[in-house]
Amino acid sequence: MSSPYEIRTNDNGKSKKQSMAELKLRRLTELNQRLQEDLARRRIPVSEASMDLIAFTDKEPKDFMVPSRWGTIDKRDDPYAPQQQGGCCNVM
Repeated sequence: MSSPYEIRTNDNGKSKKQSMAELKLRRLTELNQRLQEDLARRRIPVSEASMDLIAFTDKEPKDFMVPSRWGTIDKRDDPYAPQQQGGCCNVM
């Protein structure tokens, strides 16, 4: 009968410690790969990114949540304004 503290071996003869070491190596290799991909990603200065964002907002439809950029709008044209209810109840 084997002792409960004896190192068990897998079917292919590898010890549990060796398979744990291989698992750690695989995880570190995957982490290293992800970090290398992050390092290779194109980086741009914040000033360039903000200019791109401003150019994007100039081309897109008006954003009613930014009145400093587009000015105020009429309340009936504002989709974010509270809607006036005609009665006291809502039918669902």
